[in-house]
Amino acid sequence: MTPILNWTLEAIREEDSSFSWMEECRYDWVPIIQSAVKKILEGQTILILTDEPRAWYARYIQGKINSSYYERPFLPVYTLKSMFPSLDKLSKTEELDLLEDMLDISYPNGYFIWYIGSAESVYTKFAFRNDENLLWIIDGDVPNSFFLRDGSTALDIKLIQIFKLFNKTIDASLFAEVNLD
Repeated sequence: MTPILNWTLEAIREEDSSFSWMEECRYDWVPIIQSAVKKILEGQTILILTDEPRAWYARYIQGKINSSYYERPFLPVYTLKSMFPSLDKLSKTEELDLLEDMLDISYPNGYFIWYIGSAESVYTKFAFRNDENLLWIIDGDVPNSFFLRDGSTALDIKLIQIFKLFNKTIDASLFAEVNLD
């Protein structure tokens, strides 16, 4: 089995040159992806949450991650906003606590939030509550997150590229090609 850092570099280099930007970001990428994939292998559920400009991306992930094309077991991946549409109206700590209680009951094997979006979004009140969540933050400095810079349509391309890398990492982990330790 290949160590995840080495495997990630090889996977990045297998892509075309438009993905070379990720080579220097891999040191920030690997720890958070390593943690997320370990949780997936433990049977935890992924709850996708995006800010409003990235709502399309949640639909994209849901349409791709459990495609029969990948020839792997389906993963428990859901969008949090589809389960709890009034999430943007929760602001009090007690309300967020009640939501967490509901999710704890609903997902006894555990769950984590996969948040993609701005650090200024209303949804970060919930996404930032747990350090174990997978955070892809756009234009914001948040500890234990993967940082992306906004500014052009290139961000959409980068989001698709890193989803592809994340999905390949899940495959490699499920089929024991990569060492997560």
